[in-house]
Amino acid sequence: MNQTSSSRAALLLADPSPCLRLLVLQELLGYPDDDSEVQELLALRERDPLVRDLLDRQADDGSWEADGRLWQGGRQRASYLALMRLGYVGFDVAHPAVRRGAEYLFSLQQDDGSWSFTSDGTEGGEREGYVMVPLQTALPLRALAMCGYSSDPRAERAYTWLLSKRLDDGAWPTGIAGGTEADGVYGYVAGYRRLAHSRWGCRSNTTSSLLCLAYHPEWRTGPEARRALDLLLGRETREAQNVGLEVARLVGAEPTRGFFTFFARFDLALLLDLCWRIGATTDDARVADLVAFVTGLRGEYGLWPYLAQPQVSRWVTFDLLRSLTRLQARGDWMGDEPRTPFQPYPTRRKRF
Repeated sequence: MNQTSSSRAALLLADPSPCLRLLVLQELLGYPDDDSEVQELLALRERDPLVRDLLDRQADDGSWEADGRLWQGGRQRASYLALMRLGYVGFDVAHPAVRRGAEYLFSLQQDDGSWSFTSDGTEGGEREGYVMVPLQTALPLRALAMCGYSSDPRAERAYTWLLSKRLDDGAWPTGIAGGTEADGVYGYVAGYRRLAHSRWGCRSNTTSSLLCLAYHPEWRTGPEARRALDLLLGRETREAQNVGLEVARLVGAEPTRGFFTFFARFDLALLLDLCWRIGATTDDARVADLVAFVTGLRGEYGLWPYLAQPQVSRWVTFDLLRSLTRLQARGDWMGDEPRTPFQPYPTRRKRF
């Protein structure tokens, strides 16, 4: 990290969250595990309100119950969202609450490696008519992978199931509707979820599946992950108001609603995070332009403001600094998907 980035990282150390301060020291400033300040924060991080609330609310079977406000649905949904937060703020398989939560999710896994549809994962009849949706497995698998379970044999079975649902063009569909999975048809892709160069590809399902691959030590740089990222980078939009949305959801400042609509809003900070994890570089003009756009949103004091919930601006800043400092300028892979201005519902020419 250069001197300018180091000074910006130092601004984050004023945050009251010991979890954030620990992540800054370790991931931005490179402090070793045996550093005295790191050790002090490791001892304090369970007292962080972001964590303390989860630890207090965990049930004896390892699950969590939805609070009805930030998390809606049932126990399965609340449990994978809780694990996503714990994984994001730095907790992994070494912590007993993570292990209990992971065992609860694995106990719900089906023989083929997937997780089934439940009332936890859908709202307002969204599951009606569908016999398979990649999100049903991608969401719990992402939570487990974020906590360090990506190489667990049970998780590997889920990866196998998820990869088997890919379309020939490299995207993941909305799902299979009608009849059985063998004789059903691909589900409708709403305009806001369309990918520019995929007939049946769904951005929500593709993003969620790609996030699972991004946390796997081998799949993250494989052709499947790179092709999915290439398709996402082909969606040319610059929605400044959504930058940092996923971070805000993970730390509890924004509600997490919907199933097919889980990634309804296009978060460029999340896209940058995927870029460095999968190995995209600024050799790719699309990535370089994305970096320039996001850099231009930085405020006068060196922080990226998240205007909808200003209290998480330091968390968003940490996430963006991590992405920007880990993106490589040179690499062995560059996407080739053409840049296409995105319109969710393009105007059709009238016949008469």
